[in-house]
This record gives sequence, structure tokens and C-alpha cells, in this order.
Amino acid sequence: MLDYIYDMEAEQYSFIRVPKILLQHETYQRISSEAKLLYSLLLDRVGISLRSGWKDKQDRVYIIYPIAEIMEEMNCGKNKAVQLLDELEQKAGLIERKRQGLGKPNLIYVKSFYRTVDNSGERHFLKFENKTSGSPKTKPPEVSESNSINNDSKKTYKNHTDLSFLPGSEAKGIDDYERYEDYFMTELEIPILIQNYPTERETLEGILDLLVETCSSKRKSVRIAGDDKPLEVVKSRLMKLNSMHIQFVLDCLKENTTYVRDMKQYLLTTLFNAPVTIDSYYRARVNHDFPGIHA
Repeated sequence: MLDYIYDMEAEQYSFIRVPKILLQHETYQRISSEAKLLYSLLLDRVGISLRSGWKDKQDRVYIIYPIAEIMEEMNCGKNKAVQLLDELEQKAGLIERKRQGLGKPNLIYVKSFYRTVDNSGERHFLKFENKTSGSPKTKPPEVSESNSINNDSKKTYKNHTDLSFLPGSEAKGIDDYERYEDYFMTELEIPILIQNYPTERETLEGILDLLVETCSSKRKSVRIAGDDKPLEVVKSRLMKLNSMHIQFVLDCLKENTTYVRDMKQYLLTTLFNAPVTIDSYYRARVNHDFPGIHA
């Protein structure tokens, strides 16, 4: 019999994150669960490509994932591996393969699972249906420039970003802001959060705006809870956030009963502290709701 997992033991394991939209959105119902798992593996490899600086002349990130490695990781034969790649490319458009020739493995461009682009180059988000509230389909918008949490215009920072701390990235003016926005939109699964928390849509947009604004700043320091911390330290911490941390922040905002004079500063502090406080917060809640559970 397999043993149980205890306390913080789970942190020692490596996990592959499967975007929930792949399981729920009608667009991806035509591909198999195995293909969705393979896409998640490919998506995980994008981080390796960023660290290696694997980008084409159009600044598009690609990955190198030989068939033999796919066979090993998916525990399948060659025909099955090729079939799954064909599913992702031909049925869902989630990848694009480019032949290198001379026996070299194909370059694989992993495409966004929540955003499309039309012939004019304009980007659009997939539409989501909220199955819990019975409300009509809603389209997760781009970050609102008038959100109350962010009082500064996005234009203030669009030409003053610094992505040098991201491996393989170069500062390129307005594109850098969008790159931060794309990173946090994907890493935090903002469209999924908006779907699951429709009443918190404005707050989620504000969180995204605040994160991008902070990481795009050219200031040498950022004020957190009354202390000036080096910008690089703040960036490093914020880049560790995921969707669970954002749900934790929403819980904190909901449970706070005191008047907050500076909501922007309060929110930034909560986001900064989330990676180091989330475990103790939920452990305390479990101990309160289920006394003696760890006895």
C-alpha cells in the first residue's frame, strides 16, 4: 500500500501544471487528454527556452523537444508521440512545428492557450462561460487603464521597462510592458480566475495592472510596508506568484475588516508577502476549523 503524504513533504516533488481552460473550454474538447498533458509538458519547456535565449528574429520563443524525449516522458511509442503532436497542431492550433532538416529535431512554437491573434495583428481573449452563476459568456478584457487600484496611466511605464533580469530578454520599449503583461496573465491564470471569481473581476484586473506596473518601473527601490526594498528583490518575489497566491490575496482582502487608507500599497504588500505567508495562513485556518487535527 502506498504511503500518505505528510505536512510540507509535497514541496519536494516536481509537478506539471495543466491549464484548467484545456479541460473546460469547448475549443479544446476535440483533442484527447493525452494531447493536453503533452501540451502542458511543452508549456513547461518554454521556461527552459527563455533561460537559453531560444527566440527567432521575431522575438518568438520556441522549444526543442525531440520525439525520443516525448516518447520517454509520455511513456508511449513513436507513432503515438507523433499523433499527439499532430492533434495539438492540426486540431487545436496550440503548437506550430518548423523543420530544421539535416536530421535535426523540429523547432516547436508553443502557442497561447487563452489568446488569439487576427490577420491585422490584433489580439483577442477566448470567451469564457461562467457555469456557476448562470451569467452569459464574458470576455476577459485587457487590463483596464482606469482601474481604481492603479491611479497611474500604463503609458507612464510602457517606454521605461527593464526585462534584463529575465534570461534571454532584452529591453525593447513598449513590447516589454506587454511581455510582462503576457507573463503574469499566463502564470497567474488571470482568465481562469476571472471565470471562477466573476465578482472580483475588477480587483483581478487591478492586481495584474499593479504587478506589471511595479515590475516595469525604473525606480531603484519600491516601498513595501513602509520600507524601501531594492526593485530587483521585489521583482524576484513577485515573479514567484501563481494563481493560488492570487486566491490567497483575494481571501485576505475579503477577510480584512479595517479601513485601508492606501489600497494600492496594501495590495502590493500583500502580494509581496504572499509566497512566504500563504502556508502559515491556511495552516492556521485548518487548526482553527479542525482543532486537534495534527495531534
